[in-house]
Parts: sequence; C-alpha cells; structure tokens
Amino acid sequence: MKNHIGPAIRLTLVLLVILSVLYPLVIAGVGRFAPGGGKGETVTVNGKVVGYALVGQKFTEDRYFNGRPSAVDYNAAGSAGSNKGPSNPDYLKAVQVRIDTFLVHNPGIRKEDIPAELVTASGSGLDPDLSPAAAKIQVARIAKTRGISADRLNQLVDEQIKGPLIGLFGPSAVNVLKLNVALDALK
Repeated sequence: MKNHIGPAIRLTLVLLVILSVLYPLVIAGVGRFAPGGGKGETVTVNGKVVGYALVGQKFTEDRYFNGRPSAVDYNAAGSAGSNKGPSNPDYLKAVQVRIDTFLVHNPGIRKEDIPAELVTASGSGLDPDLSPAAAKIQVARIAKTRGISADRLNQLVDEQIKGPLIGLFGPSAVNVLKLNVALDALK
C-alpha cells in the first residue's frame, strides 16, 4: 500500500501544476493572437465601442438589419437557448408572433420565404450572424426606409459576407453589427 500512495500523491501534484497553472497560461498566450488579443473583437465607430462582433445585438428599428432572435434578450451574462422543443405550444406561439411581426415590417414577403433563423432563437441566444439570404430578404424594407437603392444594399450585404473557415468549414455568414455599422456609414 505504501508503494502506491507516494506515486499517487506525486502524480496528483504534477497534474495540479500542469492543469491549473501551465495549461491556462498556454491558452491565454494563444488567445493573444486572436482578434482583440483574447479580449473579444470590438466594433468601434468614431473611436467609440458600439458592440462586440461575436455577440448578437438587438436591432428593432426598420432602418436596420434585424439579427437572429434571442431567447435571453441578448444578455451575454445569461447565454442560453429556450430549451423548448418544436412541439411545445409556447415555443410555437413565440415563433408565430415573430413571423407575424416580420411580415408586418416586411410587406410583400411570403411566410414560406422567411429564413428560419429570423424567427427562431439560436442555442446560445447570442448569435451575431445571419445567412446572406436572411440579410437580403430585409433589403426592400431598409431601402424604402432609408431611401437607398435595393441594388446598393444588396452590394453592401455582398461586401459583408464572410465565407466558410478556410473555405471549408461552416456556412457563409453576415455579421449583423458590422453590416449595420457599414449601413450607417453609407451616404
């Protein structure tokens, strides 16, 4: 028994140093090479931080592109989905309200043409991106509200599309905050 206690204690101490000291330091060092230096990628306008690129923002005005709905009202401290399944009556009611609201603000769009991501919340409740199709379906509303041509808005959306990671992983996406900042910069 004594032969096993010594090595077990030494192994525990070695793993404690590796996993609670060395590993976090390595991860923090790697984070320094990420956008924002590991502190998050901020979006600034005229020297003022207007949001974080990796956290969804709430845009409800007709003059802006709307992002994906949030089950936690875009509260980054409480990131979560709704945990309600597709057959839950409360969930179905919430989705129907979102569909009805979208149709009121985007006349001329048919219900079946609305991308699902515009009426269903993401798993985290903080998804900052939309598909290009979800952004482009909102162009007519914004063009009318801002008096900008739909062609120019479609071009703006195209300029904001980021492709899959290294061209292979994930779908193309548009960051809603960056798109709305670029929209405000249009003259």
